[in-house]
Formats: sequence, C-alpha cells, structure tokens
Amino acid sequence: MADSGAIVYLEDLESTSTTSEVASLVTMETSAVKTEVTVAAKKADDAQNKAAPMKRQRTLMDMFETSTASKKPKRTASGSSFGLSGDSSVKVTAAQAVVKVGGFQTLNSIPFSMASYTKTLSEEQKKLLKLECDTMGLSWLKLLKDEIKKPYFISLKRFLWEEGVTSEDVKNLKIFPSPRNIYAWSRTPVGKLKVVIIGQDPYHGLGQAHGLCFSVPPGIAVPPSLRNIYAEIKAEYPEFTPPKHGNLTAWADNGVLLLNTCLTVKAGNAGSHSGKGWEEFTDKVVDAVDKYGGANLTSSGSSVKAGYGRGVVFLAWGGWAAKRVAKLDKKKHLILTSAHPSPLSASKGFLGNGHFKKANDWLEQRYGPDAMVNWCSLDAAQ
Repeated sequence: MADSGAIVYLEDLESTSTTSEVASLVTMETSAVKTEVTVAAKKADDAQNKAAPMKRQRTLMDMFETSTASKKPKRTASGSSFGLSGDSSVKVTAAQAVVKVGGFQTLNSIPFSMASYTKTLSEEQKKLLKLECDTMGLSWLKLLKDEIKKPYFISLKRFLWEEGVTSEDVKNLKIFPSPRNIYAWSRTPVGKLKVVIIGQDPYHGLGQAHGLCFSVPPGIAVPPSLRNIYAEIKAEYPEFTPPKHGNLTAWADNGVLLLNTCLTVKAGNAGSHSGKGWEEFTDKVVDAVDKYGGANLTSSGSSVKAGYGRGVVFLAWGGWAAKRVAKLDKKKHLILTSAHPSPLSASKGFLGNGHFKKANDWLEQRYGPDAMVNWCSLDAAQ
C-alpha cells in the first residue's frame, strides 16, 4: 500500500513514489490538456474573428489562467498542493480545463490522499472500512471512496463484522473468500482494464474462493465451469493446453477484471450474501469501468492515452450476468452474452460462442495488437 499521506495521481501507482516522479506524470498530462484546450480555443477564436474581425477575443486559456491566478492551490493534510511542485496555477488550470473539455477529470488527474480521506471518516467508518483502505487497489479506491461511505455499504460492513470479517488477517472464518482476498479483483488497475468477466457468487467450498470469479488457488481442483471455459478456449485457440490448475491470476494481471456480483458467501450456502448490498456496490464498479475502463490504453497506431474510458469488452455468461450489463452502451463497449459455462447450460450456447477471439479482434481494432489478451497463458506460479 502506498504511503497513507501521499497524493496519488497515477491510476496504477501501488507503491510510494517521490514527489518529483508524481509531479512529472501530472505535468505530462496537463501539458497535453493545455494543447487540446489551446487548439479548441484557436478554432473558436478564428470563427469569432471572421464574424467580427476588429474585436479581440480572449482564448480559453486566457480565461482559465485569469480565473485561477488569484486562487491558491488546495493543500492536503500532508501539506502538499495538488500541483505538488512547480507552477501550481498552471496545474490547477489544466485540471479545470479537463473538466471543461472532457466533461470530467481524466483518470490520472484525480488526486487521492489516504490521510485526508480517513479524516473524513467517523470512528465507526474507520473501523468498518479499514479493510477497504488496506486492501482495495488504489485506482479503484479513489473512484469508490464516496460509495463505500454510503449507508447501504456501511450496513453491509456491519453485517460482515458480525459474521467475523473484522480484519484482513482473521483466520478460520466460515465466510469466503478470506478477508484479504475480497478485493483481489481490484489488482487489475482500472486504467489498464481491457475485459470484464462477470460472475455471480464466490465458490462456497473450503479453499476455493480467492476473490477472482471462476478462479481457484493452485492446489484446488479445477471447477466444472472453468473446465468448460478451458474447453472453449481450446476450440478457439487450438495451441492452448488446458492447465491442471484453475488459477486465473495471469488474466487479472493482463487486464481482465474477474468480478463476482456478490463478493462474499457463507460456507456451503450459495447465494447466502445476496441482497446484503454487494450487488449495488458492484453495479458502481461497473459504472466506474464504463467511465474509466481502459483510460490508460493507447489507441491503435497512437501513443496518446485518452484518460477516460473508450470502451472495453464485457463477457456476460448467463441471465444473471446479462442483467448486470444491460444498461451499458453497446456502441461504446463490446458486450458478449451467452449461456453460462456451468455443465447444466454450457451446451446451450456457451460452448462455441467464440467470445475469446471476438474479444481480441475487437481489442486489436480499437487499441492495437498490444491490447489483446493472452488467454492461453496461465502460469500457476502467479
């Protein structure tokens, strides 16, 4: 976890960085924003000058710089301004320009300070949300920090606390996965995300669930649904050799979000934690993907990172998963639905659906060949 007092701009920053490193990243982004705003301003200025050639028009950058010149940059609890170093007024101006031009801040320009955030929490919230602050990936936490303070989520956390989920290190619980793995899916940074696979419930057998849908830790037998997933990959990629394990961590590291709709379950009792609040929370996770998923992927043939989501692939298997993505824009995202890979339904539309190759074809066209997922690489050692 990064230093609790650090301002985090870069979405996938998972370790403490020096101020100069972070400032450099912010400067790179804001420079690009200034260029975009200047071009837009010039076009507007040219159009206005044609209509009234004798009247001087102020550029957007003139207005931004004038409006912010008298404003001091905000400071965090650790004493660092959002600009961190150098010309703070330029950095604040650029951040505002992002809002004006793009409608919202780009992913990397959203600041987050753990120290400042925890100061906004009540004593109960500090206790109940410690797991989220300690284990959730920073790129997700800074987007969901307000969501986890809402009454429904605090109610969910009270329920889990009573069930024994009191810290990431608690042992011998009858709740799966273990607390430290509840947010394992968030190891996939939102800005590098390419594909979302939506599951329903964590596995409810001992040792099976580890926070990634359809995946099991090394040493656990491959579940039937995952065997069918392997069979489909083999049909699409004949060179694939199905592994003897069911650990999909390599996919998570390659930009695949493996998200269950409910993030916990009681041992031996499928669906036991449905209706407790997880569904509402994971809906917000999907909303974050819609807004920022793949924000740091470059476009095909370009090195430019848009800073906002330009579409990802959703693999929704089964009616339950299909409902979770029904609201999404099918022009922005590639949304592939089929029957569930369970042995009860795999032969009714999952096997033969071609989803893995379709996903890569779309990713290659949208973002270039480097964005394709290596479905065949599943290293058990990860």
